[in-house]
Amino acid sequence: MQWWCAAQGIPWSWSWRAYPGVWLFIVLVTLIYLRGGRAREGEFSRQRLAFAAGILTLWAALDWPIGALGSGYLASVHMVQFVLIALVAPPLLLLGVPGPWFVRIADRRLLSAVLARLTHPLFALILFNVAVAVTHWPAVVDGLMASQLGSFAIDMAWLGSGILMWWPIVCPVPKRRFPYPLKIGYLLLNTVLNTAPYAFLTFGELPFYATYELAPRIGTISAQGDQRVAGLVMKLGSGVVFWTAIGILFYRWWRTEEAETTA
Repeated sequence: MQWWCAAQGIPWSWSWRAYPGVWLFIVLVTLIYLRGGRAREGEFSRQRLAFAAGILTLWAALDWPIGALGSGYLASVHMVQFVLIALVAPPLLLLGVPGPWFVRIADRRLLSAVLARLTHPLFALILFNVAVAVTHWPAVVDGLMASQLGSFAIDMAWLGSGILMWWPIVCPVPKRRFPYPLKIGYLLLNTVLNTAPYAFLTFGELPFYATYELAPRIGTISAQGDQRVAGLVMKLGSGVVFWTAIGILFYRWWRTEEAETTA
């Protein structure tokens, strides 16, 4: 029995498979969240809903069938995993963090200082895009996806770098001057920087990943066609996420300016 989704090299079957490592990870994250403290009464339902959406998104991306298909059969589904794990789940999980956590972080100087460095917008931007480039490099994908530990490492690299990338947008701790125009520019820059991996996958003349080229085929899609779909999923999926966030920030910026003008 596999504890984490990884490439197996056997024909795909729609028969359900158990991945207890994924379940244990999801339960562990949920328990840590539940022990983190209660939100203020007005925030309770909103934060719990955000966390529930984030943890369910993470679970769907890691477990069968998306996790199994993406780990060793279809590069396009692997890219769906990337969008869900690195771009969709992190902001939802961060929005669901109870207020007492931020209070405790602010009260601990060492922890607050470390987070200030790790979540500095420039550092977080560079780290996230380096992680994206490295985890989509053919040698890294083919070398790691063959083992459960390697597949786990890629998933955690996406999740960790995604949390750091979204932190300056979502979280109030540590405090820094990062107004709405800078937040919008930060996300716009991310949409530009992911163009290179997208072009690399979409316009390549040959399949880059042996893991997916040699995998048992599912349906009639070729390895080359699957790779092109993966590039489109990366560009369009990340674009939808980033531009949705940019739209929300524009709206909040307008509401703030409107309130200040009225006052």
